[in-house]
Amino acid sequence: MVITNGFTYIAFLMFIAGALLALEKYTKWKVFNLVPPLVFIYVLNMVFCTMGLYASDACSDTYSALKNNLLYAMIFVMLLRCDFKKLAKLGGRMVAIFLGCSLTLFIGFLIGYPLFKHALGTDTWAAVAALFASWVGGSANMAAMQAALPVDAGAYSCALALDTVCYSLWIALLLLAVRYAPKWNKATKADTSKLQAVADAAAAEVAKEKRSADSSDWIFLIGLSLIVSALSQFVGAKLSETLTNAGLAVFDKGTITTLFVTVLGLICALTKIGKLPAVEELSNVYLYAVVSLLASTASVVDLISAPMWVVYGVFILVVHVVLMYLLSKIFHWDLCMVSTASLANIGGSASAPIVASAYDASYAGIGVLMGVLGAAVGNFFGIGMGQILKLLS
Repeated sequence: MVITNGFTYIAFLMFIAGALLALEKYTKWKVFNLVPPLVFIYVLNMVFCTMGLYASDACSDTYSALKNNLLYAMIFVMLLRCDFKKLAKLGGRMVAIFLGCSLTLFIGFLIGYPLFKHALGTDTWAAVAALFASWVGGSANMAAMQAALPVDAGAYSCALALDTVCYSLWIALLLLAVRYAPKWNKATKADTSKLQAVADAAAAEVAKEKRSADSSDWIFLIGLSLIVSALSQFVGAKLSETLTNAGLAVFDKGTITTLFVTVLGLICALTKIGKLPAVEELSNVYLYAVVSLLASTASVVDLISAPMWVVYGVFILVVHVVLMYLLSKIFHWDLCMVSTASLANIGGSASAPIVASAYDASYAGIGVLMGVLGAAVGNFFGIGMGQILKLLS
């Protein structure tokens, strides 16, 4: 069975999300204490995708039309409750944790390559370096490395398969880990005071506004977020084109768009728009819609096409987790920041706000800033990794 209608595709995704949320609310099943609905939504849609339920041109076209539009609208709405002054106090900690994630991934790639290089095939060092660039700041870095290094086409396709499978599994695991953050934080004696201050500031704004949202609030906020998304993508495309023509293309179009959305969101957060009711509710609606869309393309069929590459990727992630836990024990890092930094590396600026906002909607800005940092340094790290792997090959 394949869904061949775009509207049916969206209706099915939202029905699954709504049904799971309703089950949690009304049944009080204990399973939701272990695995939150957001994880069930992701995993179920990943299973349906792997089964081929969404394998039609109509679904692909609808996904392409909606994913980025809703993603940037979501980031904008989530930033409306963000206190930039308190967020800025996390700046040094954000950079340190992000670089810690990059370093542990670097070590995983470096240790694993001599162990797996014969199983991966011949002439794979450049493809692995391109993959590492992607795992520091997003897929745009991987494409840039393909142009900068002599990447074998077959190895590159295997690296893409690894990237797709591991990213899909990783975001599901990070969302699952949200429920267990207190245990991590207790074990690492994490200092969450500054992070909690960001959430408390957002909660204080909500408490000040006693009025419940009415239909005009919802319509205005939905309309505003969607037009901001459209405007930001237009500006992002134009700026990207201008910078590329001028030879100053530091960031890709997606990162520039995310930066522009972030600036608009933080500015609006200082105005009365940031105090509108329904911000939290609409943030959650967008979050569940975006996660459903992402999961609907997360097929794990690529496990079959490049199994040893995926094993290599899993090995890297295991090394990454173990080392990040040790660093967290030393520096008292909390799971929210570590998970966000990890996805900012492996997923990029568009993905990191998703896991950050799963902890609290006001944390979306943390994911954006970490993702932008990754986009800035990914190519540099990828080139460095390439030179080392070339020596090891």
